[in-house]
Amino acid sequence: MTYRPKDTQERMLHRLKIAKGHLEKVIKMVEDNKYCIDILHQSQAIQAGLKETDNLMLENHLRGCVADAIGKGKKDEAISEIMQVFKKKQS
Repeated sequence: MTYRPKDTQERMLHRLKIAKGHLEKVIKMVEDNKYCIDILHQSQAIQAGLKETDNLMLENHLRGCVADAIGKGKKDEAISEIMQVFKKKQS
């Protein structure tokens, strides 16, 4: 189980729900054959929102899980886990 402060959890859920709403709008725009540039703008907004959520989640992970792992002498495992996320992102 991961610990997230209630306000962090609420912020993450809020941002994800906004992204979900935007995604539903983009799907509808594609179905309705809307102008490509308008669709791209909405898609970029979704991606930016998800990136903000990722940043918030990473910060929470570093402050909680990683700090705890370092305290338990598992620094290398914690670093390896984070590096795997970034290596996956680059592929």
